[in-house]
Amino acid sequence: MEKVFPEALQSLKSADPLIYQLIQKEKLRQIRGIELIASENFTSSPVMEALGSCCTNKYSEGQPNARYYGGNENIDLIEMECQDRALKAYGLSEKEWGVNVQPYSGSPANMAVYVALLQPHDRIMGLDLPSGGHLTHGYYTAHGKKISATSIFFESLPYKVNYETGYIDYEKLEEKAMDFRPKMLICGGSAYPRDWDYKRFREIADKCGAMLMMDMAHISGLVAAKEQASPFEYCDVVTTTTHKSLRGPRAGMIFFRRDERAFEGKINNAVFPSLQGGPHNHQIAALCVALKHAQTDEFKKYQVQTKKNADALAKKLIELGYSMVTGGTENHLVLWDLRPNGLTGSKMEYICDSVHITLNKNAVFGDASALTPGGCRIGAPAMTSRGLVEKDFEQIAVFLDEAAKIGLNAQETHGKKLVDWKKGIDGSKEVAALKGKVEAFAEAFDMPGFTRDSVDM
Repeated sequence: MEKVFPEALQSLKSADPLIYQLIQKEKLRQIRGIELIASENFTSSPVMEALGSCCTNKYSEGQPNARYYGGNENIDLIEMECQDRALKAYGLSEKEWGVNVQPYSGSPANMAVYVALLQPHDRIMGLDLPSGGHLTHGYYTAHGKKISATSIFFESLPYKVNYETGYIDYEKLEEKAMDFRPKMLICGGSAYPRDWDYKRFREIADKCGAMLMMDMAHISGLVAAKEQASPFEYCDVVTTTTHKSLRGPRAGMIFFRRDERAFEGKINNAVFPSLQGGPHNHQIAALCVALKHAQTDEFKKYQVQTKKNADALAKKLIELGYSMVTGGTENHLVLWDLRPNGLTGSKMEYICDSVHITLNKNAVFGDASALTPGGCRIGAPAMTSRGLVEKDFEQIAVFLDEAAKIGLNAQETHGKKLVDWKKGIDGSKEVAALKGKVEAFAEAFDMPGFTRDSVDM
């Protein structure tokens, strides 16, 4: 019988050589580079297998056993198993907590909570972006420009860290909350290197009459392994991404209390049909695989090592003469304040890209604008997934020190203006030498999801 669509049976290499080669280049980039972006990780082969499965073919609007499409008997079982594993991973009772595993990622998960539980222009309070917060917790620029949908549809007053210590100033937070009277108080951030005092947040929320939400996107893996305090004892709603420290696919989850406030129906309806269409079933299947692994002793050891590695990196950088916000870390990341050294976060990111180290520029408290950041955020999850331990992260700190010195030297020889400064970086022999050392170092470690031999170039 003649095949109607013969191209559907081709390999990617045959069907689309360009994209195939770009993927091979990306594999090689990951193998040869030092990945320090705190929100990234290297997932496993089983997760990638599920993510690339036939589950991507199925449309499944609605909740399990109540779909708007037929043919979902297997998808229903996968999603219900995912819900069950999500609750078990965090030690939650299904009588007290429910979970929606359909959000496409963390930002839609947060917006779904707001749509479900707030009215337009209701007041919220989240950590200020330059203090380590996230755009979806509400942020305005210095001139009042509304950056995220959260600030467009809701009224936001951020709380901040203490400018001297870098820690959240709970006294000022309480004072602001009592004046502003938010309907929702949000904890969680994208660049805060310390744990969260949920009991204190709960006291403040109760005092001002607010619901309490935690966005644990960055630390969800640490929470599952009991290497960070659990937000579930004190919070009403907990959201998370699934690809950071949890080491799953790129997706999101919303946990909600089951009580008289009827959060379940409101949140489920906000996810679908208010904000999304059909769930991405391949993501849910892959998340289910990751959540099974999150309950193992191996995963616990990984999270312990991640914290040790972040701490080792911070201490070595401090030893080398650099400043870390809060003086160190209690989780998977450090926030590197480069202002005392006379270098911007943007320049440091550029140098690191040039030598095959990936990190991101990041605002530091006291910065005039998040668009001109004075520091860099550095995370340990990805390279810990490749098997690195403390001594390896100390070596990474040495590489970062070399990169910073190259940047400072370029300022002296070519000037601080970016266009002039780049002339001292691009084509530099020092940059080429450091890149060679970085690539040789990184390539010596295995990758969790694929091997060097799998790269076809």
